[in-house]
Amino acid sequence: MKRTLNGWTGAALAACLLLTLSCAPADTGTKAASSYAEDRAQIEDLQARYLFALDSSDLDTYVSTFTEDGVLDIIAYQAKGRAEIRKKIEEAQNVFDPTAEAVQGSYAPTGRHNITNIVIQVDGDRAVGKAYWFHYGNNNPERKAQIDSYGHYEDEMVKVDGQWLFSKRVIYNEQVADWISPGGNPKAW
Repeated sequence: MKRTLNGWTGAALAACLLLTLSCAPADTGTKAASSYAEDRAQIEDLQARYLFALDSSDLDTYVSTFTEDGVLDIIAYQAKGRAEIRKKIEEAQNVFDPTAEAVQGSYAPTGRHNITNIVIQVDGDRAVGKAYWFHYGNNNPERKAQIDSYGHYEDEMVKVDGQWLFSKRVIYNEQVADWISPGGNPKAW
């Protein structure tokens, strides 16, 4: 037995198909604008990749978190561009490497940077952000964790080929006299 669609069923199916197609979003070939939540998540990922790279002395990843002409401003010195940033970090490696001044013993001390109180303001493919940071390590005879430094970041970021990068990162460190914040509310833009 051969089944056929009667006129009403065929017309109803055609109408449903036409309605479905007319309600589907048009493919314009362009990517939809990202939401604040998506941008913030990607920026927080950038901040985390930066800190993991710093703490593991992974200079390739560290410099890749900056734009090609990005600026690292640590108050006492500034570096512009990935090559110069790499050079400055290599020169200061003993500051960031917890094993540089290791306590006598059979272990290599470790240290970790963390951020908190993150504020981010996104405007299209540009963003500014501020966050507190602190560092803790165990470079002591008891190998006990202790906070040994803190400060805050002031960041300018841009989205390049869909990826957020630092175009400028200013680092204040309240433990180093020459790097102390000028004071006031670091959130105020």
